[in-house]
Amino acid sequence: MTVTATFARDFPTERDSGCPFDPPAEYTELRAQEGTASLACPVGVEARVVSRYADVRAMLGDPNLSSHAAPSTHVVAGGLLDRPVAPGSLLNMDGPGHARLRRLLTPEFTVKRIQAMRPYIQGLVDDHLDALLARTGPVDLVRDFALPIPSLVICELLGVDYADRDRFQEQTAVLIGTNSDPAALEQANLEVVGFMTQLVLTKLAAPGDDLLGRLIVRARESGQELSVEELVTLGITLLIAGHETTANMIGLSTLALLRQPDQLAALRADPGLAGTAVDEMLRYLSIVQFGVLRQATGDVTIGDETIKAGEWLVAALSAGNRDESVFPDPDRIDLKREATAHLAFGYGIHQCLGQQLARVELQEVFARLHQRIPTLRLAVPFEDIEFKNDALVYGVRALPVTWDGENR
Repeated sequence: MTVTATFARDFPTERDSGCPFDPPAEYTELRAQEGTASLACPVGVEARVVSRYADVRAMLGDPNLSSHAAPSTHVVAGGLLDRPVAPGSLLNMDGPGHARLRRLLTPEFTVKRIQAMRPYIQGLVDDHLDALLARTGPVDLVRDFALPIPSLVICELLGVDYADRDRFQEQTAVLIGTNSDPAALEQANLEVVGFMTQLVLTKLAAPGDDLLGRLIVRARESGQELSVEELVTLGITLLIAGHETTANMIGLSTLALLRQPDQLAALRADPGLAGTAVDEMLRYLSIVQFGVLRQATGDVTIGDETIKAGEWLVAALSAGNRDESVFPDPDRIDLKREATAHLAFGYGIHQCLGQQLARVELQEVFARLHQRIPTLRLAVPFEDIEFKNDALVYGVRALPVTWDGENR
């Protein structure tokens, strides 16, 4: 059956200021209606917005949907939907080219390899908590805790000098903003590419025992040697994705839990809840806030609806994660909820390669932060917190916190 889009209006990008943790209210309406709505996106095209959980999974698992304009070009005003896909651009590639890169990278993100990093990550979390507790507060939990931990982890993985992180984080913020100044965007891109090119050339000359070094060796030994451009693009993708998403999750989830004292009390009482808590917060917050963009390369079926070749679709991840048919009472945090089937990491062949690493980092934070600082609280009124409404990855810009004297 073919269903005509029921109405056309602007793609929702604004959250309810009364509850900044919830996705736009329009998603609830979209899930309830028949078919998919065709909405006008800031980039200047109309796209079908897929908002029901089952439909989002079906969409992201369909090989006839191209990710060439991924991940969220639809909300970047003036974005280039038809820009050529750069060699090594894992997020934008389809078919055999994507499969080749994914195969080469997968050994670096196995459960066994990531679990082997857990002691290192535990040490980082405790070291940063020690540094916080040595101060009298208030402190910015984003700057002093949420950002440096995932930055150190991904730098360790890639073999990047951690001393370079501050400038890199500044440029990353520009690159993932939806309203960045074009000149600033170009300059940020030049700096990041230049930085990564130098790193790649160093690794090619003498591959070390780090992700980039092992990747270079693995590709050579398999007869699939990677070009400098491929390695640069892969390195930038991993460096940005590896710290930006996890850092924002640490800050935003801490704030959300501080607003839910019953759930926070349960986590403090039982650090073993960290496993389910992480997936529940990933579901609840869905920080890839505008979803992911795809284009049909052939006719596809989503639910009872036929989508024609050439049409654009947006998988609204946050809408699917609030689908009440899958997650009862979805607008409530329940840290005991088994939410591992959430869509925060996407689905299908482009599902986040580093999801196990993100889980381990978040588990160690959840299991340690609130146990060691049980009186953690906001140092400013909640209304003063500034949210990243104009970024592809949602979070808070700063999180001033303080605590009482009894800590561990």
